[in-house]
Amino acid sequence: MPASYKIDKERGLVMTIGAGVLTREDIQGHMDRLSADPDFDPSFSQLADFREITEVEIEPEDVRQFAQRIIYSSSSRRAFLVKNDLQFGLARMFEIYRELNGETGIRVFRAFDDAMEWIVIGKAAS
Repeated sequence: MPASYKIDKERGLVMTIGAGVLTREDIQGHMDRLSADPDFDPSFSQLADFREITEVEIEPEDVRQFAQRIIYSSSSRRAFLVKNDLQFGLARMFEIYRELNGETGIRVFRAFDDAMEWIVIGKAAS
């Protein structure tokens, strides 16, 4: 999955876009690059757009392991934007694992406007 991200420091937002084949190595690499970026702040919100992913090559155990790695703060709002049921299920699995660790700011969406609205409302409430 060629993954890219843009950090908007002014809005406190990371916009992640994934396309193509989603693999464990791609997700791990993305997490490594993002956490090492000097412009990244763990308190930022994230919009992760996975609608351009064409194939998923990760297992439920991979999702559990990714959820154990903490990059964002527990107060961050993170919206995962998906296009199909498989992506929705994997993203919800990640959300649930994080909730078990006390993080309640992750939601899965199918519409861009809904995802952005949820992030913006969270920023306004802060």
